[in-house]
Amino acid sequence: MEIIHVSAECYPVAKAGGLGDVVGALPKYQNELGHIAKVVMPMYKTKFLIDNVWDVVHKGRTNIGDYWFDYTVIKEQTNKLGFDLYLVDINGLLDREKVYGYNDDTERFTAFQVAVVDWIAVWAHRPDVIHVHDHHTGLIPFIIKHCYKYQHLHEIPTVLTIHNAQYQGTMGWDKSYLLPPWDSWKWGMLDWKNNINPLASGIKCAWKVTTVSMSYLDELRQSANGLEALFEYERGKCTGILNGIDTTVWDPRNDSYLEDHFSIESVAEGKAKSKRRLCETFDLDFDKPLIVFIGRLVGEKGADILPSAISDSYYYIGRKMNFLILGSGFPEVEAQLSLLQKLAQKDYNVYIGYNESLSHLMYAGADYLLMPSRVEPCGLNQMYAMRYGTIPMVRRTGGLKDTVIDHGEKDGYGIVYNWASVGDITHSIWRAIDLFEDQEKINEVRERMMRLDFSWQHSVQQYLSLYEELLQEENEAPVKEDAVKE
Repeated sequence: MEIIHVSAECYPVAKAGGLGDVVGALPKYQNELGHIAKVVMPMYKTKFLIDNVWDVVHKGRTNIGDYWFDYTVIKEQTNKLGFDLYLVDINGLLDREKVYGYNDDTERFTAFQVAVVDWIAVWAHRPDVIHVHDHHTGLIPFIIKHCYKYQHLHEIPTVLTIHNAQYQGTMGWDKSYLLPPWDSWKWGMLDWKNNINPLASGIKCAWKVTTVSMSYLDELRQSANGLEALFEYERGKCTGILNGIDTTVWDPRNDSYLEDHFSIESVAEGKAKSKRRLCETFDLDFDKPLIVFIGRLVGEKGADILPSAISDSYYYIGRKMNFLILGSGFPEVEAQLSLLQKLAQKDYNVYIGYNESLSHLMYAGADYLLMPSRVEPCGLNQMYAMRYGTIPMVRRTGGLKDTVIDHGEKDGYGIVYNWASVGDITHSIWRAIDLFEDQEKINEVRERMMRLDFSWQHSVQQYLSLYEELLQEENEAPVKEDAVKE
């Protein structure tokens, strides 16, 4: 089976979040099972691009509206990621240092999607499945089905995976000219609330839709940034498949970012060495429990309530714990977290920015990982943490709900709370301190977590079963032509 993954991110090429981790791992494990999985993504100006050798495999020319452009597809020569990696270069649009955040992102990702379909359209064969990820590639199922130039591809099954439904790529109908000429009778396949909505279009037009956890799919029927009715209407073709983690990258026994490796049998000693490195680097007290936050400093992650939660914990509980924050995001949150450094008493520090090496050391050396997320479609951080014997402190939502059981329950191993609030976070911190005082118990919990299997093997099989189901269907798109409009 040949599967083409189309994505805006792929670790280690370019990553802004969990999407990059998933697309960097899923194809590799699909290939290991004997399939041919490939990744197609934009060519950004990244270190990975500069450090590797590429072959030009295709040159084409197409357009978005009146803007005609040449595009080039290049392929990484050595298959070093475990799958064929293709980058689409559109001079002036995609060849930039950042993945997102430009005023013309709508034009950038629309051009990327059109170029990808334009390239596949000239292949001498057809892939078995085109698997698109999030709204940045959500227009591809529509382009294949309803744009005249590419309708000969309409029999290729398409799968859309939603990593985060909060971001939908909405654009006004004045941007409809960016799409290749299309059947205007199918305008409803693009429309949601009087705008073109690429994520909604992908949900309507893809043969199957997946979310990155079971609980997140349930939650989207109640809270999906305006798409609740669509998820309810299309529930028959939606399924939740929990993400896995790349256990070769995230392995405390041989993690290339760590100086001190450890296993389940040596977890207490190994974590202590990494914790000491962190405490020496960031002026923290080794004897206190170390609670860390790793991620984007945005409201979705609950980062905006961290300053108040940390301050209240010091006030009500006392300075019995360390906090170490790694991330970047909203400037006001960054500023508030930085201001707390002035009040630190060898028990608080913050690193504003992205640092892959430091994140690995924090997973290895921390006692607890705090995740007070308001929205967490799957969450990978809690799985990384448990792999390293770091106890997750998570809000009961999305994939966090599916992967973490409170240590107060039978066979539990985490600290779980219900609300992204200062009160709930403070209470979870109190519970963490209480657990830390029982080192025999905390080591038992660590060992239990580290024996859990969050690898990709089970998830990959679920995706392959989904593809096989599509290939067994008749060669006609199963999308309902009267799909719900709003």
